[in-house]
Formats: sequence, structure tokens, C-alpha cells
Amino acid sequence: MGDLEITAVPGGFEARLRGRLVLAHRPGEPLLRAGLGEGKFAMYRGNFEVSERLDELVALTDCRLEVGKNGAEALLSRRGLYATRLSLALEDGRLVCVMTAVGDDSRKANRWRITLPARPDERVYGCGEQFSHFNLRGRVFPLWTSEQGVGRNKTTEITRLADLHDRAGGDYWWTFFPAPTFVTSARIFCHLETSAYAAFDFRAPSRHELCVWALPARLVIGAQETMCDIVSDLSALLGRQPELPDWVYDGIILGIQGGSAVLLGKLERALVSGVPVAGVWAQDWEGINMTSFGQRLRWDWVWDRERYPGLDEIVASLKSRGIRFLGYINPYVAAGRSLFAEAQERGYLARRADGSVYLVDFGEFDAGIVDFTSPAAVDWYKGIIKRNLLGLGLSGWMADFGEYLPTDAVLADGTPAEIAHNAWPAVWARVNREAVDEAAVEGGTAALSARDAVYFMRAGFTGSQRWCPLMWAGDQNVDWSKDDGLPSVIPAALSLAMTGHGLHHSDIGGYTTLFGMHRTKELFLRWAEQAAFTPFMRTHEGNRPKDNWQFDSDEQTLRGLARMVRLHVALKPYLKSLVAENARTGIPVMRPLFLHYEDDPAAWALEDEYLLGADLLVAPVVEEGAVKRRLHLPPGAWVHLWSDLRFEAPEREGAWIEVAAPLGEPPVFYSEDSVYAPLFAAAIRAAQD
Repeated sequence: MGDLEITAVPGGFEARLRGRLVLAHRPGEPLLRAGLGEGKFAMYRGNFEVSERLDELVALTDCRLEVGKNGAEALLSRRGLYATRLSLALEDGRLVCVMTAVGDDSRKANRWRITLPARPDERVYGCGEQFSHFNLRGRVFPLWTSEQGVGRNKTTEITRLADLHDRAGGDYWWTFFPAPTFVTSARIFCHLETSAYAAFDFRAPSRHELCVWALPARLVIGAQETMCDIVSDLSALLGRQPELPDWVYDGIILGIQGGSAVLLGKLERALVSGVPVAGVWAQDWEGINMTSFGQRLRWDWVWDRERYPGLDEIVASLKSRGIRFLGYINPYVAAGRSLFAEAQERGYLARRADGSVYLVDFGEFDAGIVDFTSPAAVDWYKGIIKRNLLGLGLSGWMADFGEYLPTDAVLADGTPAEIAHNAWPAVWARVNREAVDEAAVEGGTAALSARDAVYFMRAGFTGSQRWCPLMWAGDQNVDWSKDDGLPSVIPAALSLAMTGHGLHHSDIGGYTTLFGMHRTKELFLRWAEQAAFTPFMRTHEGNRPKDNWQFDSDEQTLRGLARMVRLHVALKPYLKSLVAENARTGIPVMRPLFLHYEDDPAAWALEDEYLLGADLLVAPVVEEGAVKRRLHLPPGAWVHLWSDLRFEAPEREGAWIEVAAPLGEPPVFYSEDSVYAPLFAAAIRAAQD
């Protein structure tokens, strides 16, 4: 079996992949437990309360093993109860364990616990997009796509108020993009093929426990010699993002709302102030809906001609000047609007058990769920994207939401909504991908836009790696909080990178503006500094624009933003090479230090700095009022981007240093040996022009 070795031990077996113990079953330490339980899901505006009554969980201690030339089969049970067959084989260098329930037992298990061997010093990363913690060891992570929560920390006042007023405070594990996938410092990855509710428990020193509410189809484990190799192998399994269109590197995407006149006026002010602009993003292109939360959208994906008169001509005119127009869409249609009526008439909306259309409360308005298990509904919605967005000349859009599928909805193909829920964002991503690809070959006006269109999403699951070209971090608070403010976007990007999605960015300045929060000038500029060292720069006004400092609130802000965007544009050759590398190998653009410095102990614990590619170290200022920053340099010679000072970090352990970090000069260093060193020096000159 080559790299896979399966050996019998008393009462069980051990499986080693490239010499590492990855699966084990012994009478006192069973690989599987199975049982019965009943879950309860309470959804309120995309926030979920999940509870469970667990009736029994039985250790499957009995093992019958057959080892063959190409793998092995093990039958696990407890005196015949919950009998489960495991078929183990090597596929593409990975251990694949296919799990099948067998027998006529009337008590069919719906609860499973898989126990994997671990080392006490092993670190764990991934499980999708995790905002509060990068190293997951020592905690349990429920995996269920939902709103990410406001505050996301039960000890904070913001979270308390969000829970009190809207059951929306959340906790450290709440995320738009969960994934039953992780990598470890042992150079191993583990992926469960399931979309059922799961909770991965990394608290025990000698084991990882994966609890799931349905039998997974497969357990896939990879083992490699380096962390770069393991991330590349994982991305080859899950899919990789394509390269971004060339125009996205030529400036910032300015989030502007308010209609044609407002948009053009704000754009011109930015251009006059020297801000390089690659595009404008008007999420209200299809109209607005005011609620107590703030300014929302109409959710009827049709050009609002009253709010945006002459938009077709504006889009074409801007494109001729090298400025793209981006919009917004999500997978729901607002009740009482034109597309809802059309979808209802054609039977394209998810239903309740009584046959009525399932209306979801999205916060003072209801919407229907386009049923993507219906091929006809998918074709209809792809047609809307092709006609109403690409046909208008849009070069991209925010493909928002995807996580609001209620577990009691009835779907056209009979899939239980509880199983479809986690997978829904990836299905939504595929709808967008297919719409763009089909438009590109169908001809007409939509084809011109589709050939270099880009869309970005907040929600995801297994499969999003293949279908979504670009993620954004969702709805951060307009503050400095670790769990939900500016600092949270760094572990979010890095954890997603360890789950096979290597292209990430965030709303510059954050989004959520509640309970007295408001975006300050300092926060906006510090966020812009961090965003300059990501593959994609984009602003957002937030849900209450008048309460937030905006890119054009004063001339100093415009000049500061222009400085960071010029720097970003000057890095275009480097950024393009990183995005191409991600498309080719799956190595992410924003990287934890341990991808290149595995022998540096500090590299494994850092979650507030990162490598942009192999050659730039970025340590953003994420504390209010800070004018200096303590950071870690990995081993080697590093040059401070702003001062040209050289720092030598010792081999193996690197060095901790403190540097000045005035506004407009975030701590960034480049490797002295980088072939891009002349480009980095030129980028600083460009920023200072």
C-alpha cells in the first residue's frame, strides 16, 4: 500500500499515513461511537440557537478487520448494534475512509463521534473562517453557518446588548463560513464529507473528537512533509480559486450609495484627491429599504431607475475611463416585489410543510428563499444575474448571504433542509459561477462583462473553495474589538487560508454600527492600512452611514487613503504573482508565518500579523491610539519598508522588536533577499508621491 500502512493490533487496528498515526481503533479507545439524539434549531434573523437531547452514544468496541493488498475493511459494532463498515484505501496519496451503516437494526444511528489520535503539543487550524482564535486547540467549535454575531464575546457589553435586543450577540465560534476541515502542526489535514451539524472538539491532549449529526460519506486524511505541502494538498482536494481579473489591482473599490448624482460626485472628489479607483460598488443599485437597523436594500434585483437614472450610460462611461461598476445580489427575493411574484408563480421558492411559501424574517421585512434544489429555479436565477447584472454592464457584485436556510423548510428535491443548510452558501456560490461562465460564452452584452467579472461572498462551506473567487470577512463592528472589530479580520483570513480558500479581504472601516458605535477617522485609516496588504481593497459605508467616518469625510482622510491605495497599486506585480500561485498551488496570498518558518516557535501562535506571500511581513496596528507596535520577525534579514532600516533575526527563534507606527506607516518588512526588493522600494516612493 506504499504510503499507507494498516496493521492489526489486539482488538483493533492502526493506520499510518507516511509514517504518522492517523487512525486507531482499540477496545478501550474506539474509533467510533454511534447513537441517537434529537436536535432543535431555533432561527431568528439568521441567528441560531442549537440544542440537543442525546438519548444514547455507544462505543463501537467490536472490530472485525480484513487487510488486503490495496487497503482494508473494518466492521465496527457493539454486539451487532450500530454496525458500521469502514473501507480504507489510498487515493491520490491520501487516506480515504468510506463509512457505511450496515445491518437491519431498527435503531438507525443519527449521532456519530469520530476519535482521532493527537499529540499534546499539536496545534490545530482551519474549520472555516474563525474570527476569535487562530489556533483552535483547547476549544470546541460547533460548525453551523449563521450570522457571525455582533460582538461575538459573551463578556462584552456590545454582545450583551445584541443578545438582549435581537438575540444576535453570538459567541467565539459563530461564523458565516464553517468547514468540517482542519490542518495540524503534525503536517496532517482532516476533512469530513458531510454538511450535517457538527462540533469539533480539540480540548483533549491525546485526541480530537469530531461529533456529527449524520454519518459522513467519507473521512479524508492527508499527510505531507511541510505545511506548505499540506495546504497545497488540501486545496487540490477541495478546489482552488481562479486568478482575479487584472483591473482589480488598479485601485480601490469605493463603496458608495445614494443614487447617480451622489455616486458621481463622491467618485470625482476621490479622483481629484489622487485616490486610484478601480471601481465603484453601489449596493443600492436596485433600491433601498429603511429599517430600524439602518439602511437596507430592496432585495428585488432590478435596476432602480428612479434612484439611479441613466445607470446604463454611467456604467459604460466609467468603464471607458478604466473604472468598473459593481453591484449587489443575494439568494432571496423580498415579498411583495416583482421577482418574488414571478418566483412564486413558477414554484421556485422553498415551502413550508403545509405547502405555503416559506417567508423568512430578515429584519422588518420578509423574503422568499429561491430553491436551488430545483434545476428550473437555478436556471431562472442565473438568468437574472446574466440579464440584470451582467447585461447592465456590471463587472462584479457582492453575492451576499446564503446562511438563512431554515431547517424546517421543504425543498424541491426532498433533501432535508437540516442537511442542506450548511451546504447552501456553496450552492449559492456555484449559481454565481455558472451564471458568469455561461454568460461569457453565450454572447451579447452580458458576455463582455462576464469575461472579467468578480464576485465576493461572506458565507461559505465545503465547495466554496471551487466556486467562489473571493471571500470577504462579513460584518465586522466599526470598532477595535478582538472578536468582531479590526483585529478579527486577520485570524479570519488565516483560518480560511488553512481551509483551502486563499483570497480574502474585509470592509474597510467595518460595517455594523449599533449601540452607540461609530467609525472613527483613526479606525478607518488603520483599516485601510491593513487592506492595502490584501489582494482586494474595498470600502463600505456601514449600515448607518451618517454615524460613520467615510473615505471623503475630510481631505486628510482622502490623502491618507490615496497613500495606501497608491502603495497597493504599486504592489500589483507582486500581488498578481501571489494570486497566480494560489490558483496554481493553493498556497494562500495571506499566510501564517509557519508556512515558511516552521522551525520558529513563535510563528505557530501569532494571529495579529501575517506574511503577504513569502516576502512581505505585515503587522497591522490594531489598537486604538497606538503609535508603535511590538511584533515578531521570523529568522533572516528584514528591511523596514518605510525607513529602510535593516533587522537581523536569529535563526530558528526569530526576534521580537518594537517599531514606530505613526498613522500612514503600518509596520511592514520585506525579506532582504527578495527578488521583489526593488519593487517594494518603488512602492514606497509611489505611496509618498
